[in-house]
Amino acid sequence: MCHCASQLGLVEAGPSAIYWASQRGDAEMNPIQPEQAVFLLQLALPAAKNEHRTTRSVIEAIPADNGDYRPDPISKSAMELAWHIVAAEHRFYSGIVAGQFDFTPNHRPESVRTPADIGQWYGNSFSKNFEKLSALQSDHLCKSIDFRGMFQLPAVAYFEFSLRHSIHHRGQLSAYLRAMGGKVPAIYGESHDSAEAKKAAQAG
Repeated sequence: MCHCASQLGLVEAGPSAIYWASQRGDAEMNPIQPEQAVFLLQLALPAAKNEHRTTRSVIEAIPADNGDYRPDPISKSAMELAWHIVAAEHRFYSGIVAGQFDFTPNHRPESVRTPADIGQWYGNSFSKNFEKLSALQSDHLCKSIDFRGMFQLPAVAYFEFSLRHSIHHRGQLSAYLRAMGGKVPAIYGESHDSAEAKKAAQAG
């Protein structure tokens, strides 16, 4: 996993502002009640589903013949960045379910060779995780989980962490698309490309 924890900040995450990050970069928690945990889960699930749909569309917009594109030699390639997004999200969601994180590297399988393959893997992974996450009970959601020794948060808090991580890197990936010859899909409202595609479809 990347060094995004400090970049994302975990500042005032979620409407209840249950957790926050100090200037030193560590996180402190106020106690969370079972009813708060259930509320946060019900808030997070539809948001996760919507963001998953958008993130998958950005990944699948990577031109199949230009997945090695990177804007700078030290940047991840488009395919590397796409895999980082989906693998990290799977780690977060499976960790919430398991009650602990497994930081064993999750390398892209040999069979996953194209942006469409990553999108398919992502869809399958998300569906399985979403079903398990939807069934979690309040006691599990309140359980504290350690994140690399940097901080400990209740399981439910990592939904927000995961969403911020995926959105952060999805923004990077969407900025690659036009430069590599792709089209930017609608993300939060229409993009120029999606609006033009809609006009063309209506005219046809």
